[in-house]
Amino acid sequence: MTESVCEKCGGTGWKIQEREGLSGAERCECVFVGRTRRMEESSRVPPLYRNASLDNFVLPKDNPTAGRGLAQVMTTVSSFARNFPDEKRPGLLLIGEPGCGKTHLAVAALRLLIARGFEGLFFDYQNLLDRIRAGYDAAAGASDREAYRFALDTEILLLDDLGAHRVNDWVEDTVTSIITHRCNNRKPLIATTNLPDPEVGDQLASRGTAIAGKVEYRISLAERIGERARSRLFEMCKVIRMPGVEDYRLRKVR
Repeated sequence: MTESVCEKCGGTGWKIQEREGLSGAERCECVFVGRTRRMEESSRVPPLYRNASLDNFVLPKDNPTAGRGLAQVMTTVSSFARNFPDEKRPGLLLIGEPGCGKTHLAVAALRLLIARGFEGLFFDYQNLLDRIRAGYDAAAGASDREAYRFALDTEILLLDDLGAHRVNDWVEDTVTSIITHRCNNRKPLIATTNLPDPEVGDQLASRGTAIAGKVEYRISLAERIGERARSRLFEMCKVIRMPGVEDYRLRKVR
């Protein structure tokens, strides 16, 4: 569909205003019409989460304890978006098991901030690393070559599924570089991770059920992304431990 041309500015984005006998140019209102929509379209949020909001987040009906816990998480996320930016902790980190609703809430927060006029980019952690690595290839496209710069400098970075990648020196150095740069420059980061962390009450060792007495160890966030990156992340983010609930994807379809 062809967009109509603004009658006030003729599509230039500027209009002439006269005040006290003087003429001057100022931004036309049409520039701001649809700005939020355009920013959302350029945010790279996947179609699955494009309409994610606090209003359509599904709370469990058969688990009052988990429901109360998630309602409190929603309040914290809403407060984060409402009071943004917080100079001391400009970021948000959601930690929890797969399917607990972390990505939905993270995107809901990002969309609230976009509606307030902030710019943001969504990156799946593994996809971002793959694009940064591909960017070193001379034949890489412009978007791949710029992926690392986007991760460093975009106003708000949403990094989904942090730590979902095998550990090697290149990964650890790249992640540490991104998180350290954003922390040092007070650039907000919204992140989600499935990996446990003792500081939020997670247990890294548990008794296995298959073999009596066998101890099973879980890989921690620090082990996967490195101690330095983990320390910076906790320094710059409001950290939320998601309550244990039934898989959010199953709750949505009921």
